[in-house]
Amino acid sequence: MSTEGYDSSKNSFDNAAESAKETFNQASQGAKESAKDFQQGFNQTMNNQENKKVMAGILGILLGGFGVHKFILGYNQEGIIQLIAGILTCGFAGIIGVIEGIIYLTKSDEEFYQTYQVGKKGWF
Repeated sequence: MSTEGYDSSKNSFDNAAESAKETFNQASQGAKESAKDFQQGFNQTMNNQENKKVMAGILGILLGGFGVHKFILGYNQEGIIQLIAGILTCGFAGIIGVIEGIIYLTKSDEEFYQTYQVGKKGWF
């Protein structure tokens, strides 16, 4: 019996397995780099005050009755008060969020930062 055919098939299989392993390692490394880049971009976006201003303003207008904009700015107590007020008034307290959202969006970046980040002004 000849083992030549067997050896040839085994070598082909080993080469294919090694090639697949190398391709997987390259793809895995690329995925890790992409995830790292995404994480860095996300952190930069979340730490950017202008983006926080825009996000808080839009969420204040859209979801003001739930106090989401307050939580975005780190005002947990005010956010809970806004949420309870929204529930108790069947959403009518959401007008506060709309007003605050408009105020956030019309302020300059520096004024917003000084008022709501440094000064910690919780309402209007």
